[in-house]
Amino acid sequence: MGSEFFINSQELEDKIRQLLPSQGGAGQGFDLSASTQIIPIIDLTESASGSNLREDLQRSFALINTTTFDVLSTTTTIINNTGFFRVFGELNYNNTTGSGNNAGTIDLTDGITTKTVKKFIVENATTYVQGIIPFDFMVFLEAGNSCSITSSANIRMTGATRQIANINGELVNP
Repeated sequence: MGSEFFINSQELEDKIRQLLPSQGGAGQGFDLSASTQIIPIIDLTESASGSNLREDLQRSFALINTTTFDVLSTTTTIINNTGFFRVFGELNYNNTTGSGNNAGTIDLTDGITTKTVKKFIVENATTYVQGIIPFDFMVFLEAGNSCSITSSANIRMTGATRQIANINGELVNP
């Protein structure tokens, strides 16, 4: 049979109340104690169970979790939810002689500040040129943030987005 000891330390009690308000930190007056008896704790919540799905399969695109985009000569917001997202696609370009420089960008914004995370420039051509540039990367969006694509003439950006995890980092399965 185990023995129980009470711990009288104002410093420890204050720290417990600060870090763990749901464990008596809101001033309920519980004392700290220790015991020599081992008491097993089993967490039966979903978060403790983990996932049997392999990581590469967890990142799969599915009909229900995939948002596609096709942007040509405009700006389009492709993600405006919070969390971690995979952005996957390709830039298709065709530049005719004398058409000037053409560009495509993928930007993150909070409505005030905009940061370009990918920029593609197709320079003025002396002859007709065309090509495809693939892209595949991850973005994190907080509340109020969004991800958008801007393309000029002769630049078409197509692809898809898929939420990988919510804002707390909990994986989102397909």
